[in-house]
Amino acid sequence: MTESTTTGTAFQCHAEEAQAVFLAGTFNDWQPDATPMEKDESGKWSVELDLVPGRYEFKFVVDGQWCCEPNCHASGECPKCVPNEFGTMNRFVDVA
Repeated sequence: MTESTTTGTAFQCHAEEAQAVFLAGTFNDWQPDATPMEKDESGKWSVELDLVPGRYEFKFVVDGQWCCEPNCHASGECPKCVPNEFGTMNRFVDVA
């Protein structure tokens, strides 16, 4: 999940059992450990980034595994996703 705030763009990942979650995307050259996320007491991981306007693609790295969102493929569709050059999907966010 993403949302724009007055201070930046917030990214959230629901991975209650995860030990570590990172955010990787076009904004950090897809570096899998460049943007760590913080876990709250409900098991939601989040980070807020200051991004200039534009479209960004991203994935979460959950305990070393790349995904759009844990279990997002369970229904066969991934909301707000686009195909990538590797035959999988990336999430995207449009920053105004």
